[in-house]
Amino acid sequence: MTVSSATSSTSSTASSSSSSSSSSSLTTSGTSTTSTIDWSALISSAVDAKLTQATQISTKITANEAKITAYQTLQTDLKTLSSGLASLATSVVNSLATNVFATRSATISATGDVSASSALSMSVSNGAATGSHTLTVSQIATAQKVTGTTQSSQTDTLGYSGTFSLGLSGGATADITVTSGMSLQDVVSAINAQSSTTNVEASIVQVSNGSYQLVLTGTKDAADITYSSSSGDDILNKLGVTDSSGAFSTVLQTAQAAEFTLDGISLTRDTNDITDVLSGVTFDLLQATPSGTTLNVTIGTDTSQISSALQTFVTNYNAFRDAVVAQQATNSDGTASSSAVLFGDGTMRQIMNSLQAVLGTSVGGLTMADLGLSFNEKNELELDTSTLSTILSTNLSGVTTLLSAQTKTSSSQLSVVNTGTSPQSFTLDLTVDSSGTLTGAAVGGDNSLFTVSGNTIIGNSGTIYAGMAFNYSGSTSQSITVTSTQGLATQLYQIAKTASSTSGSLQTLIDNLTSQDETMQSKVNDIQSAAATFQTQLTAQYAKYQAAIESANNTLTYLKALLNASSSN
Repeated sequence: MTVSSATSSTSSTASSSSSSSSSSSLTTSGTSTTSTIDWSALISSAVDAKLTQATQISTKITANEAKITAYQTLQTDLKTLSSGLASLATSVVNSLATNVFATRSATISATGDVSASSALSMSVSNGAATGSHTLTVSQIATAQKVTGTTQSSQTDTLGYSGTFSLGLSGGATADITVTSGMSLQDVVSAINAQSSTTNVEASIVQVSNGSYQLVLTGTKDAADITYSSSSGDDILNKLGVTDSSGAFSTVLQTAQAAEFTLDGISLTRDTNDITDVLSGVTFDLLQATPSGTTLNVTIGTDTSQISSALQTFVTNYNAFRDAVVAQQATNSDGTASSSAVLFGDGTMRQIMNSLQAVLGTSVGGLTMADLGLSFNEKNELELDTSTLSTILSTNLSGVTTLLSAQTKTSSSQLSVVNTGTSPQSFTLDLTVDSSGTLTGAAVGGDNSLFTVSGNTIIGNSGTIYAGMAFNYSGSTSQSITVTSTQGLATQLYQIAKTASSTSGSLQTLIDNLTSQDETMQSKVNDIQSAAATFQTQLTAQYAKYQAAIESANNTLTYLKALLNASSSN
């Protein structure tokens, strides 16, 4: 009698090493058939079928992440572009302005036998009035400097004891105490310890070997040193700085004010650092000019800053263009390159087209070609610095209008403090109370658009007037027309800033893709969790099958043994 077993075989992902875990293969055998069940392959196949959708979704997530990275690159490039254009986008001129059109430089030349650089140095702040001036220096301001008699040592004990008062005429004084155990160096240290109060500094000059003199110097020009002995020894008299009458024995340099003329006007100042003659201009007088000589000063716009800003724009524009071109790359067969994850993207193309459209327009009769800007054979932006230099020297006002925002008012009583980067044209209705105080500013009856602070009118954040500011010098209520134009740099700045902002088109795309990925990842997690649960269930189920089959095989082996034993008898 022969007993045979019916068998089947499939695959799975589960694995085990014991007969009860269902992960190992089991061989069933009879007199005519033998078969093996691979439980691991069986479980693996079943679980993989469940995970196929998760794999497909994960592939979509990876593709979205590549797009997000590409959008972020474009976003960063546009932020850099807008940042570089900020100094070209506005052109208001005042002491607070930071645009390149408000930057100033000064040149100094001389007429006659005098070195301009030896006689004068100067600095100019943003917004200073441009123009030419002539300067002559009769005398420079000096501080008083006095010295004492020769002392044989700077470190030996002097043996003097007393207190004296020291200072500058019209300024604060301080008491300085000298004890009998102090040396000349100690006296110098005691005086200098009070210099911040007295504005008098002490030093020791070694005249020769074994010969030292105390020197006192005022730290402010045009002010004499004051001294009086309070108690004990008259210290400065002992050191030969003062005579018996209390006057200084040896005056090395007298205190005097600076005397000079600017554009023929005679002026006097107590310092050589002149800051209050021309607004935003500091003159540093270095020496008197000889009779018949003149220093010629010219203050103008620092056009090198405009050139630098335009070169920065070219670099930043090309960087963004390169990023766009990289997303349009194709294979030899014309299909999109695997790295061009934004191939055919409408938002990217629209931003690029907007920038190029602005570059093709004219403002005030000038175009970018007049600045030396052009596209080469690769469609990259280039700057001809020679052409730019020429127009900056011959038509700076035209360049300013071509590039920047311009805001004008119909009344001289309303001056422009700041145009902002998105200037508007409108009628500003100003309200002044009976005492002449400015109380309100409105557009079309809406007084929430501007804030009034004293005589200053500021566009409120969140409105189209944000960044605009004015100063009103009038004393009556009136309506004033404000007219604004936008140059190429202004328009380019707005496009780049808007597109790259946290509420811009690129960020919207990034947020949408991020949200999609989060939703899809949640679905992947659910599928993987369900697959893991399914695998656990299969493993337990097949373990039971395996145990049952092993039990059947054991029974079969036992029965065969009985049959064999019976046959042999």
